[in-house]
Amino acid sequence: MTEPLSRGQFLSLHLIETLAAVLPVRDENGQPKTLVFGGVERHMITSQARRRAERVHARNRANAGRGALGGRSMGVRTREWALLAGRELESAHGWNRQHAVAVARAVMEGCGLKFGDPQKKTVANLTKVLVFAPSDTAVRIAAHLAAHEAAVEEWYAEYAKALARAEAAKKTRRAASKKKTDGTEPEPPAEGTAPGSVTPPPLPKATRDAVLLALAPRDAVDIALYGRFLAEIPDSPNVDGAVQTGHAFTVHESEQIEDFYAAADDAKLDRKRNALNFLDAADDAGAGMTGYQSLISGTFYRHAVLDRVQLRTNLRVAGMTEEEAEQTASEAEREFVNAFVEAFPEAKKNSTASTGSLPVLVLAFEGERPYNYASAFQRPVDEVAEGAAGPVAVSRLLRHHVFVSGRRDDLHAAKLLTYDPEIDSLLAELELPAALETVTRAEELTS
Repeated sequence: MTEPLSRGQFLSLHLIETLAAVLPVRDENGQPKTLVFGGVERHMITSQARRRAERVHARNRANAGRGALGGRSMGVRTREWALLAGRELESAHGWNRQHAVAVARAVMEGCGLKFGDPQKKTVANLTKVLVFAPSDTAVRIAAHLAAHEAAVEEWYAEYAKALARAEAAKKTRRAASKKKTDGTEPEPPAEGTAPGSVTPPPLPKATRDAVLLALAPRDAVDIALYGRFLAEIPDSPNVDGAVQTGHAFTVHESEQIEDFYAAADDAKLDRKRNALNFLDAADDAGAGMTGYQSLISGTFYRHAVLDRVQLRTNLRVAGMTEEEAEQTASEAEREFVNAFVEAFPEAKKNSTASTGSLPVLVLAFEGERPYNYASAFQRPVDEVAEGAAGPVAVSRLLRHHVFVSGRRDDLHAAKLLTYDPEIDSLLAELELPAALETVTRAEELTS
């Protein structure tokens, strides 16, 4: 599809936000994630954390009938598709729960998906990788299995026999290996149990096609936006996402504190409060538990890009007409911008209220290629010499954009949004070019 010439292919979004005493993302040791840039260590909020927050924010709004994508089909990323299909078979079609899950797992395994160790109940029915698929995938799989129950049960009986033969072959190999270790002569394997002789029967074509269609991206808008890679099923389509997201990082050197906390034990305090003498009260002295948590503060720069052409291509490949794809793409763009501004990772949200943060400044503009302005902050902000990091970062970002705009003819439709009155006053003082339009709503950041 050809993008209208009046609009750039790429919508670039740049944001400055200030956070205090939060921990939105952690490494494997529970410590804040960092990177080294400009010769100093910076705190980092990974693109994965940001993308998930934005994707879930948009999905929840759509499912609730709110926002530009209200009522649109969205995706779910999970390892539990077999469990979900089994529950649907039980609740909607009256199947036995345990058998339904076993059949759903077997059918999906027959399509190429790999599952956890069947000897471990916690992972036996979970796919080894997260599968991003439309939210009605389990309903569609269950409906097909129920409608073709006889054929599916016949296939499943053969599948169960194949698994039994495979297990027998495994036990034979283990016994042979043990006898070889003991120095005794191993017995030949029983007929039909040699490695490679046991293969699950192929799925009926109708069932395989139905499962692949259920797992296909179809009209799930967030899959068209953020993409999907599923290597385990070669004939299940992957999607090149239309959204590119950079890691957010502090514009200054990292600042971290180790916050000591003491948690009270309610029962102990009640006993102390009702103690009959000071000796009883002394026995209940001290906190219930103590510990440390790492918290970070700082002003962050983050960046994301929407490829409008790729988004429309993904929607057309999913089966939409050109007119449908155009309308859906416009709605998806508005919701993407809203999520970029509004969404925030939810780690430690109850103890830090981090999800209530609003950006200091958002800059949006169109171009024929993506533009990343991270280099504007290669020299870390020195708050002692330059002042508060927020206003300094805003000035740097806008100065950088004006400079680049003077050398690139494709940059246009630039818009600014702030939720900070101090920054609003600063914008008036900076004497910005008329091409930089100030707006008051997130939805106004896009054409």
